[in-house]
Amino acid sequence: MSKRDYYEILGVAKSADAAVIKKAYRKTALQFHPDKNPGDKAAEDKFKEAAEAYEVLSDPDKRARYDRFGHAGVSGNGGFGGGGMSMDDIMDQFSDIFGGSPFDTFFGGSGGGRSRRGGGTRGSNLRIKVSLSLEEIAEGTTKKIKVKKQVKCASCQGSGAKDSGSVSTCGTCKGSGYIRQVRSTFLGQMQTTSACPSCNGSGQVITSKCTTCQGEGRTYNDKTIEIEIPAGVEEGMQLSMRGHGNIGQRGGPSGDLLINIEEKPHEYLKRDGANVIYDLYLNFADAALGTSVEVPTIGGMVKIKIPAGTQGGKIFRLKEKGLPVVQSYQKGDQLIHVSVWTPKKLSADEKSILEKLKTSANFTPHPGKTDKGFFEKMKDYFNS
Repeated sequence: MSKRDYYEILGVAKSADAAVIKKAYRKTALQFHPDKNPGDKAAEDKFKEAAEAYEVLSDPDKRARYDRFGHAGVSGNGGFGGGGMSMDDIMDQFSDIFGGSPFDTFFGGSGGGRSRRGGGTRGSNLRIKVSLSLEEIAEGTTKKIKVKKQVKCASCQGSGAKDSGSVSTCGTCKGSGYIRQVRSTFLGQMQTTSACPSCNGSGQVITSKCTTCQGEGRTYNDKTIEIEIPAGVEEGMQLSMRGHGNIGQRGGPSGDLLINIEEKPHEYLKRDGANVIYDLYLNFADAALGTSVEVPTIGGMVKIKIPAGTQGGKIFRLKEKGLPVVQSYQKGDQLIHVSVWTPKKLSADEKSILEKLKTSANFTPHPGKTDKGFFEKMKDYFNS
């Protein structure tokens, strides 16, 4: 099932600025929030849909890729298979926008079960580049990439503490991991909930740090990650693998792995969207008399027929010999651009033949019967 347009989901124009997009998301999220629509699966789906749309349109880089490539440029989990946002991610995003727990602020809930999960801070994203040949782009491929990233500390298992006795209850939040504040708004007094600044939401503080990670709960290590590249990707497209970036601090969620696509130059072919282009050079004897030539394609050499009288600038089309379109059954063509090659140096015999052709009425650019004898002789010279 194809996804709806993100601008349509939030009800904004493509020219909308960040403030308009944020306001539209607030309105949509409040309308379909699960606490306001208990047991309504359709409302929950729309709530998630709005969160995914806002995640993309609120980020200038993601929005630019979405405007250029559509959903293919911003999808998560390997790049092209859905937004990948969990409900915890969405609630964190919602809380950030409204300045605290949305349940306390708008729906009167306790907020205890919906505050930020995991306690620690989220890990940073990793960015890598993957270079692909046209052949790999045409078929899709799987790449195993080694990256140096932050992983859970093996000594303390991510806690950051020297041992179990080196952890105590946070005195600021009394172990709850969050603090409550009362704010004055145009609607009156509103109670909000946010992560405790003393323990970063974990509810615990470390009295003696792990000597391996110095209390970070993470260390650097090399990891091999398998990346599935779908067919048809383009230069500049970015794939995203959620949760494959640096691990968060002290149990925080991992960042994402962002994969930027680069195309390796092909020896003979050039890319133009889903089409590929090959420049074919013919001597004017072959162009005049016609011939058969082999041309390279992504799938190998293919023989094509050149009709007699082919002019420079002629374009031959090989249907569906191009590249697939991402998330589509469409496939591009191969376009063969003909250029008639003129030699820079000629032998005496070649010059003699061309002088005779020059005086031939049939050699002038107007309709008439071609003097094939001269062209045959000339072709023998050029191909010898």
